[in-house]
Amino acid sequence: MAKKMAEWSELPFDLLVSIGRCLNLIEDYLNFGCVCKSWHSVATKTNFNNDLCRAPWLMLAEEEDNEVRKFFSLYNGMILNKRIPKASRKRCLESMGWLITVGEEGEISLLHPFSDVQIELPHQNTTVEYNEHQTGALTCFIGKAVLSASPSHTSDYLLMVIDGGSRFLSFWRPGDIRWTRVTWEGINYSSFADLIYFNGQIYAVDYSGNLLVCNVADVVSPKLTKCHIIPSQPHEHIPEHLYILESLGSLFVVVRYGVHFRLVQDDWDMIPLTLVPRPYHVGVEVTYGTRYFRVSRVDLAASKMTETKELGDAAFFLGANASLSVQASRYPGIKPNHIYFTDDFYETYMSYEEGGGLDMGVFNLADGSIQPHYNGVSLSRFCPPTWVTPTSY
Repeated sequence: MAKKMAEWSELPFDLLVSIGRCLNLIEDYLNFGCVCKSWHSVATKTNFNNDLCRAPWLMLAEEEDNEVRKFFSLYNGMILNKRIPKASRKRCLESMGWLITVGEEGEISLLHPFSDVQIELPHQNTTVEYNEHQTGALTCFIGKAVLSASPSHTSDYLLMVIDGGSRFLSFWRPGDIRWTRVTWEGINYSSFADLIYFNGQIYAVDYSGNLLVCNVADVVSPKLTKCHIIPSQPHEHIPEHLYILESLGSLFVVVRYGVHFRLVQDDWDMIPLTLVPRPYHVGVEVTYGTRYFRVSRVDLAASKMTETKELGDAAFFLGANASLSVQASRYPGIKPNHIYFTDDFYETYMSYEEGGGLDMGVFNLADGSIQPHYNGVSLSRFCPPTWVTPTSY
């Protein structure tokens, strides 16, 4: 008589742990936890290899009346469906695999998209001089958000944001009931475009391309923060949008051109959008779309920046996420010396009824060409597609 095989739900706990620790892809791990209750109990962050470097997925825009979000993988073309009701009708930024969500009433939270863990943050009206620095749409109040460490691993972290119409720097720590504005000795500084934590320092780039550097320890103390400024290179054209990121131990500042409105001069291969009527639109045909990027390597010792067209094995991922770099050779389908970008310039895309999501693609730094990285259409006024690094909680 044939021996009866054990039920999948009755496999020994230690064996399930061993199986779980062999899984390197977040999509496999999520499916692993959905098999049954006993498997779900094993699918914890301690049993998942979170130390591996991971390429970001493209989180597509929320579809009409649908709380399910689709995640597109560049390196295997897979689509992962995940129900995330807490992100519905909210603008989503990203850092370390966490979403920073901003709602229509100005509410803000940290949300882990793959576990649904949510951390409520102070309302945006707790920022300094809120009434003087509001944005037209409350969902657009935060321009960028960066974590100093993942809340999945520690309670000792900072969330630094660029906020308000004047684009100040503010931060929140667990336990704080309001946002704290970062100020500096002797200068009145604002209009920041992006920021990063690197080697215990905060590096923030402004819309002139200048780089401001200050110590994290100074930021969290009550005194004014000391800093120094690395001036930008001369620009042939005024920078339209900027990013800062770390790659293989070096810092880079990236300037993006084409995100502002401009007169139509070419036959752009783009989907027609419906322009929200504005007085300055009368009689003018306008469009937008990234034309090229300019990349500069930061020499911290010499306090200068040098333009480069060679990123080596690196691929940059830019958008509403915390700007990041990955080694392309680790991920089939991701190209070295390329910039993968999404549509994150809300000042322009909010002028269209369909919202943003049109202006995204992959830029070849060597020859200046732009190709699509996602062939579908995904538009939203709340949350256009953005990069999300898959992590477990």
